[in-house]
Amino acid sequence: MSVVISIGEIVQEALGQGCLTVEAENQLRCLLSHSRPEDVLLFSQLQAEIMEGRVRQEARERYHRQLAAATA
Repeated sequence: MSVVISIGEIVQEALGQGCLTVEAENQLRCLLSHSRPEDVLLFSQLQAEIMEGRVRQEARERYHRQLAAATA
């Protein structure tokens, strides 16, 4: 049985760890489909942190590693 957490919890965890994991990103996608306005604001905060480089995005890092390996 999986534990349902809030968008706020995912954002706080990503900010604290400095990384948005693939699993957390997938949870966000599910949660955002039924989100409240305050959740959208939290998600926007996380996106800004990612764009500023203060939080890494694991899925993006994996993609770049796979791309580099394929072109090497």
